[in-house]
Amino acid sequence: MNQLITTDVKMTSLDIAEITGKMHKHVMADVRKEIADLGDEIGRTIFRPTERIDSQNRKQPIFEFGKDGAMQLALKYDAKTRYLVIKKIEELENKQKNLHKPSYMIDDPVKRAEKWIEEQKEKQVVEAENKRLKPKATYHDLILQSNTLLTAKKISKDLGIGAPTLNKKLNELGVQYKKGHRWYLYHKYQDKGYTQSKTFAVSADESKDHMYWTQKGKKFILDLLEEKEGIVPVTKVKELV
Repeated sequence: MNQLITTDVKMTSLDIAEITGKMHKHVMADVRKEIADLGDEIGRTIFRPTERIDSQNRKQPIFEFGKDGAMQLALKYDAKTRYLVIKKIEELENKQKNLHKPSYMIDDPVKRAEKWIEEQKEKQVVEAENKRLKPKATYHDLILQSNTLLTAKKISKDLGIGAPTLNKKLNELGVQYKKGHRWYLYHKYQDKGYTQSKTFAVSADESKDHMYWTQKGKKFILDLLEEKEGIVPVTKVKELV
């Protein structure tokens, strides 16, 4: 099964109903039970109640959620349904990824030209900003140039502490909470681009989802721990000595 390496997608209870073939009201009941089982603090963080206008101009209650919520619901269903949910997530993530294609990869000439103009404007902004900043990049500037996803263990090593200590501190600071085998960001830190998820198939009937930190997320952690805990990267300590 392909690894999911893009940012979180947005799904609704209607999407799950379409995938499973269940009536939407039954999916809504599944979501409410999941919230009850998880507890409001966690459940309402993952599943957000909202509404949409149906074809008859009536308000219809639905739930919105990201990959975390989709996978949480998928665990309630059989192996085939879990597979279909994962494939749907992949489809949505690939669709998001295509929105960010560079101009030379776009076939439509008009859209390619529009994207090229947008790229040139962004380039001019970056060049102007680079002239304003110091020629020598700081440690934080350098880490943001990479697209590599990072584990908590890798970030903790750079900080000179253990991964369990890092995860505990982030939990105490209200950044993340643990459910089952993995960590989740609290609502206020979701959709910030700090983390991405990867799903791995353990067997034909089981898959596991893991949270990884982006370079933006790493910078967030470094800034937060320096401000709140006085912990700075080993590299920075050496620079100051």
